[in-house]
Amino acid sequence: MDSKSLKFHILTASIARRLALRAILLASAISIVSLFHAHSAFNVGSLAPIATYFDFHCVTFRPGSRFWAPTNCQKDANLTRAVVTHLMGNRLLHSGANTLCVGRASSIAVAAIKELGFSSVTGVQTRLFENENVLYGENSFDFVFSRDLDRVSVPALHVLEVERVLKPGGVGAFLVAAIGSHPNDLIRAATPVSSLLRSSDVVHVGSVNDLNLVVFEKRFENATSFYRYPLPADCPSLSFTRPLIELMEPLVADQRKATLQSIPYLPKFVDVSTRKRLVYIDIGVGELLNANATDWFLPSYPIDQKDFNVYFVHYNTSIMLSYVKRPGVTFVYHPGLAGNGMHTPKPDDGVDPFVGEEEFDFLAWFKETVRYADFVVLKMNAATVELKFLWDIFENGAICFVDELFLKCPNDKTMTSKEGCMDIYKGLRSNGVYVHQWWGD
Repeated sequence: MDSKSLKFHILTASIARRLALRAILLASAISIVSLFHAHSAFNVGSLAPIATYFDFHCVTFRPGSRFWAPTNCQKDANLTRAVVTHLMGNRLLHSGANTLCVGRASSIAVAAIKELGFSSVTGVQTRLFENENVLYGENSFDFVFSRDLDRVSVPALHVLEVERVLKPGGVGAFLVAAIGSHPNDLIRAATPVSSLLRSSDVVHVGSVNDLNLVVFEKRFENATSFYRYPLPADCPSLSFTRPLIELMEPLVADQRKATLQSIPYLPKFVDVSTRKRLVYIDIGVGELLNANATDWFLPSYPIDQKDFNVYFVHYNTSIMLSYVKRPGVTFVYHPGLAGNGMHTPKPDDGVDPFVGEEEFDFLAWFKETVRYADFVVLKMNAATVELKFLWDIFENGAICFVDELFLKCPNDKTMTSKEGCMDIYKGLRSNGVYVHQWWGD
């Protein structure tokens, strides 16, 4: 082979090797991209400060790297921080919320929200989020944030999927393009969202960085949530009541059948003689607010009523004051039970000034009261306001300090239905809560 032919073969081989190497690198890059697509539902915030925006226009790297992040990264992060700060300032969100970011710049949103002190934040692409409900179960998140409502082909599917994964009381937030600067444009922005919601209500509409923010809250009407939200296995009171659920009276839909049953009160199975601080809390008392209705429990319960620290919780001071004359009985004024939180005691009610303070945190009071008690019995209604409170103590674990629960479902059609109440009873019992049907008599 002459020298010219040899040089040609060497050059050809060199070019072939370069092309092969580039092909390998291209194939590797495609594989990595596919891998990111396949796993984009994981908690990308756990890799901070590394973050990847899966639309491939925004990548950030660790400090000190030679690479730099495009301006879109910072804009996306600032926008997310502005939304979350806005919601927290309006008391619609707290840093303990289990959070999901959907769609555009979801990974950047995760990192930004974690910087604000949130510990549980997950990011997911819209196409995976809407894929046959395979990623997340119902009632999984306290807060869901999405910027993709303007981009999806079927907005109704997107809205309903966000609503599905929200817990009762959870908050969803959509950022949508602004129509104009007129105040009515905010209402126009909220209308398409509110028309698609099935079990939620729009609670706030505002503007953030020239975009409209539509916020909604999921209602507490889904009683089956008590099935799907399991309590921790180490709940103090439930550790011994869970095995006793099978010994309780059966649940019945007809009150006439209930009158034929004997109630297996918890002290029949549990020795409470050594417990020092016994607490009985009565929330709402009921529609028939009279001495007979209120005095039903203590004389019937197989523990001397003098051994209990008794708390009556209600908004109607003129009626309730008749029950605090006995020793060991305390009246707790809770205006929120009126339904609108606007009830105030009359000047001649004789109530101490502190009971009318608007800043009184009833949930915090309840948690502190039951946490340091040795045995707790709770009796309450399951009307709209009380049911929200029941879900609150269920979700934050305060129910773990309640030993025995008596729950009444009201007959008023505007409140929880009998069918819904049966679901509540069954859901609570399935979690080990020692709950009885209380018929109000």
